[in-house]
Amino acid sequence: MTASDVLIESLIDWGVETIFGLPGDGINGFVEALRTHKDHIRYIHVRHEETAAMAATGYAKFTGKLGVCFSTAAPGAIHMLNGLYDAKIDQAPVLAITGMTITI
Repeated sequence: MTASDVLIESLIDWGVETIFGLPGDGINGFVEALRTHKDHIRYIHVRHEETAAMAATGYAKFTGKLGVCFSTAAPGAIHMLNGLYDAKIDQAPVLAITGMTITI
């Protein structure tokens, strides 16, 4: 079991049913964990990180559930800011997960 598996299982325990995101090198382990848990959590692939954050925000606003989005590290994480700021302004519950580049 990997850290990504533990994270996905925690999200499932929290009642998360849908997650929006864009895979990339810094988050591939998380994407693999999503694949292995696809019976319990639905992954919606988006074309841009901002779309992931906006979709998670809209999901949270309309369902009242936790909206979850993810992206790879650095520029991907920064691209989510507009959607996350929208969630902040409207007090929508959104969790953003970002990857991290390998450091030695």
